Amino acid sequence: MQVEALAIPDVKIIRPKKVADHRGFFSETYSRTALTAAGIHLDFVQDNHSLSTTPGTLRGLHVQIPPMAQDKLVRVVRGAVFDVAVDIRAGSPTFGQWVGAIISAVEWNQILVPAGFAQGFLTLEPDTEVHYKVTNPYAPDCDKGLAWNDPDLDITWPLPPGLDVPVLSERDGRQPRLRDLPAWFTWEG
Repeated sequence: MQVEALAIPDVKIIRPKKVADHRGFFSETYSRTALTAAGIHLDFVQDNHSLSTTPGTLRGLHVQIPPMAQDKLVRVVRGAVFDVAVDIRAGSPTFGQWVGAIISAVEWNQILVPAGFAQGFLTLEPDTEVHYKVTNPYAPDCDKGLAWNDPDLDITWPLPPGLDVPVLSERDGRQPRLRDLPAWFTWEG
C-alpha cells in the first residue's frame, strides 16, 4: 500500500496493491495494519456505497460535525470521480483551501479525507459507484454542508461538455458559503 500526501498534507491518496493474473485480480483494499504502519490510526465503523448514473452528478460538499465528526476513506469501484476536500478547520494555515484528485476504478486509488474537511465528488463516467468507510456512524443532527460553488473557494469542477451546472440534490443546491459557517472544527497544529 502506497500513501502520498496531497498539497494539503492531511489529505492523502492511498494506492492498495493489486495483483492480477489471467483470472482477474486480487486486492486488499483496506488494512488497518498497513494504514497504522503508514502513521494513519483510524477506526472505521461504517461503510457507505453510492451509485450515480449520470456523469456530472455532484454529491457534496458534505461534512459531519462534532461530536460525530467523520474521517472518510473513499474509493471508486466502478467509474471515476473528481473528489474534493476543503479545509474548514478554523486557524488552519490551509483554511478555506481545497485539494482535488481523480479517484477511479481504473487507477485503483483512494482518498483519505480527515475530519475537519468538507468533502464532495463529481462523477466523470456513467454508472459510477463510490464506496467509502467512515469513523463515526451517520448522525442526521451533525450532517452539514458547504456550497459546491462558493466563489471564495473557486473550485474548478471538471464538468462534462455541455453541462454548466452539475446534477445536484435539492439539499446540495442550497448549502451555505464558507464565510457563513460556524467554526465547527479548530486546527490543532
